[in-house]
Amino acid sequence: MDREQLSRYGTIAVIVAAAIAPIVISNLFLINLVTLMLIFVIFASAWNLLAYSGQGSLGHAAFFGIGAYASALIAGWLGLVPILAIFLGSGVAAIIGVLIGLTCVRLREWFLAMVTFGFAIIVQTITVSILAPVTGGWDGIAAPRLLSPSIPYYQLIEYYLILALTIGTIVLIWYIMKSKIGLAFSAIRENELEARASGIDPVRYRLLAFGMSAYLAGMAGALQIHHIGYITPEIFGTDLSFWPVTYVIFGGLGTLAGPVVGTVVLTIVWEGLKMAGFTFSRYVIVGIILILVIIFLPTGLVGLPKRLQDWREKRSEKQVPGKGALEE
Repeated sequence: MDREQLSRYGTIAVIVAAAIAPIVISNLFLINLVTLMLIFVIFASAWNLLAYSGQGSLGHAAFFGIGAYASALIAGWLGLVPILAIFLGSGVAAIIGVLIGLTCVRLREWFLAMVTFGFAIIVQTITVSILAPVTGGWDGIAAPRLLSPSIPYYQLIEYYLILALTIGTIVLIWYIMKSKIGLAFSAIRENELEARASGIDPVRYRLLAFGMSAYLAGMAGALQIHHIGYITPEIFGTDLSFWPVTYVIFGGLGTLAGPVVGTVVLTIVWEGLKMAGFTFSRYVIVGIILILVIIFLPTGLVGLPKRLQDWREKRSEKQVPGKGALEE
């Protein structure tokens, strides 16, 4: 199987495992962990979509938090059910994303990344100062739960609802990557001058990528706070901006399965180290793992099967004397 097939089947395998997880797992803590993992699959996929268009962001927590706050406030002010408020809050994040894109979409990747990093800090500052009467400052505000605890099996229903949105996000991104829009993203990423010569407007497509990525990031943030039931300005933290970057690079940048595999594997490693008693040393261990992956697996974990296949082929050639000479 080629890399694309492995990515597709790997993604399907993870989705199937997530679908049967509540059946084989009775521990509510683990179910909650898998639920948050699904939310971060959406968040990482949103960042990966932006990177697929040749843009970088080190402040995606801004859109994650804007979508969350907007959804919480809309649900509280208008009395809407959270599932509707989530899509409206995501729309607010998308609008802000497009506005940020208009100001810096012509910047190169890492200049743009630094702008988004600064924007996340600015948004957090505004949230705890100017908007404190509305946002509750550092104390935060309560957010309506995605489903009322009075509903029988509400946790199970909520889990499958988030799983459905995660699957929908992956299918949407797959469709975008295979469409003319995805081809335009890829052309701009590889060579902007050639893309222009082919009649592709880089500014328009980058704005489109920024808006879609911000929307999905906002949806992930809204899902998290309605799942937890509370939101504070810590949602704009630097760590939340770097986690999707880490997940995607670890899993496989620019691939459909990369954000899924990276999020699942790193979450298991992170929580496993926590259960083993590691606290701050977890950061060191995960950092070392990430460095090793970047050095030895530059295409991420999704490239591991191909790497192993190449290694087996080379080993088999060495074990057969004269095979190379006969082929020549």
